[in-house]
Parts: sequence; structure tokens; C-alpha cells
Amino acid sequence: MELPGGVVVWAITHHDTLQELLADPRVGKNPQLWETFREGRLPEGWPLINFVTVPGMITVDGADHRRLRALVTQAFTPRRIAELAPAIQARTARLLDGLALLEGEFDLREHFAYPLPMQVIGELLGLEAAQQDELHALSDTLVSSSATPEAAVAAQQGLFALLGSVIAAKRERPGDDLTTDLIAAREADDRLTEQELVGTLLLMLVAGHETTLNLITNAVRALLAHPEQLELVRDGRATWSAVVEETLRYDSPVGQFPLRYAVEDIAVGDVVIRRGEALLASYASAGRDTGHFADADRFDVTRHAGRHLSFGHGPHFCLGAGLARMEAETALSGLFGRYPTLAAADGPAPEPIASFISNSVRTLPVRIA
Repeated sequence: MELPGGVVVWAITHHDTLQELLADPRVGKNPQLWETFREGRLPEGWPLINFVTVPGMITVDGADHRRLRALVTQAFTPRRIAELAPAIQARTARLLDGLALLEGEFDLREHFAYPLPMQVIGELLGLEAAQQDELHALSDTLVSSSATPEAAVAAQQGLFALLGSVIAAKRERPGDDLTTDLIAAREADDRLTEQELVGTLLLMLVAGHETTLNLITNAVRALLAHPEQLELVRDGRATWSAVVEETLRYDSPVGQFPLRYAVEDIAVGDVVIRRGEALLASYASAGRDTGHFADADRFDVTRHAGRHLSFGHGPHFCLGAGLARMEAETALSGLFGRYPTLAAADGPAPEPIASFISNSVRTLPVRIA
């Protein structure tokens, strides 16, 4: 597969193959394993470079990854996630109140699907309200595969500078937030370095709001397009949890995620991925793999066909999966409970986001009938 800038990688699109490779020790995350990167052959200003070089859990393996994950999980605990439930419910209720003030057609992505996860992750990280919108704009550029080299570099610099200022402020004035806890996390004398803190916050920011924003958007879009599936939930024949899981499979919020690298030659069917070549995890394609899921292109909230891979698999499984599920279930149950006549607006189909990573639509026009 050819990425922006003519960079060629292996796209892993089949569910079972992707699941095996995500947990295969012959596949690594350290960019020094990638021959193209190591030899300096990436185009200048390559828009996906941040996902290759950012210091943190997504660019290390083995003992280094276990060290970082252990430090981060000291702060990002299941208890902390569970304690967010009342705040998520309250924020959802306030946003739903606001939708009643909108007249005619409106963009549900802008007015509901975006602010909920952004406010949650913003509060979790201890961000000020003004910082949240700025970080969203910068992260949108970061995940775009169509950004100019200049825009990609500017977004990277802007994100690093802003997150660095957040860390500095929390060092000076600690608070009851995840950033403060990440600064304090330690194993004996080992702590996260400044670069690791910035990289960890960046990962949590993008994963904590972009992914959930897309998940809520994609779920609402699928339910409005398949009213018979929505009726199954309303009748109690399916759960909101099932809606979330089927959306993750059917329309993964992360289309593809860069990158992993072959530590040695790996035979996959009748091809060989050579040592030093790069692999792209194609989650959206894996979710529609007809070899793994029966009638894979059908949205079916009663499906019981095994686990999807949208949160990854193996050592790098997403730490925020529980939070994303909680937010999406709360958002969907609240939205359709409050507005049972919600319908898609008339007009052309929404445009997809121009990104290899972010898989959703730019807008979701709806109306309350």
C-alpha cells in the first residue's frame, strides 16, 4: 500500500492475520527497525511522522514498553475511569439540553459527538477550556493524511509546546488530574521523562477524544441508516453495549494505524514481509473481513461472531478502551432516549474525513422530527 509521499508499506487487512501479527514478537514498534526511516528516506515533512517518532508507548517494545505501561497505569487506573461515570452522565445531559435549543437541521458531530469526549479527556488531563479546542484543531491536522508538510510540522510543534506548558503548569500547581498523577508516577527512582510525558499526553489526547468522537458519530449514523437495528435496542432485544461493539467492528473509528516493523522475515500466506519493512494495521478492513465475520457488510447489533480488533490486540491493546465504551454507551442511550424522533437530515451523504487514521465523516447533519 502506498501512503502519502509515496511511502510503501504492507497493509494487513484480514482479521486473523492482523490479530496474529499484533501479538507477534517478530513485529516491533521501534522506528529504528524500519529500514526506510533508519536510512533517512522519508519525505521531508511527512504528515504521519509523529506516529512514528513520538516518544511513548506506541514507539517502543519489550521491556521499554512494559516500563512505560506500568508507569502510566499507576495513574490511569480502572478506579479512576469508573469514577468518571457520574461526570460523563452529567455532561451528556447538559449537551442534550443544548440540542433542544437548536432549530432545524444541525451537525450532531459538532454539537454532541465532539464536545462530550473532548470535555471528558480535557477534565481528566486538567486542561483549561480554551486549551481543549486548540488541541482538537491541532490533533485533527496531526491525524490527517492530506495535511501539507508545513501544516503537519506546525501541528506537531504546536501540540508539543501546548502539552509542555500543561506539564509545566502542573509541576508548579499540582491538581486532582491525570497529568499530575503521571508526573508523580514512579517505580523506585524511575519516572516518566519530559519527552515521555509529552508523548503520553499526546497519545491520550488523540485516542481519548478523536477515537470516541468517531465512535459516537459512526454509531449514530449507522443506527439512523438502519432503524430496524435501533428498534431492537428500544425493544430490549439488544443492548447499547452491543451497539458500541458492532459499530467498532462495522465502522471502526480508527481506519488504519501506523506503523509496525518486521524484526525478521515473516511469511504470511504466499508472501514474505522482509526484515525492516513496515506494516499498517488496517482495523476498518479487518472488521469487514468476510473470512471472519458472516455477512460482514451488514450492521447487526445482535451479532455474536467473536471479537473485533478496533482497540488493538496484544501488548499494545488500548488502555482507554473502557473509557471509550463508557462514554459511547452513555452518549447513545441518552441521545436516543431524549430524542426518539432523531433522523438524518435530507441531502447528500456526509463527506468522509481525509485521513488514513481517523475513520468517520466530517459532519453528521440531523434533525429532530
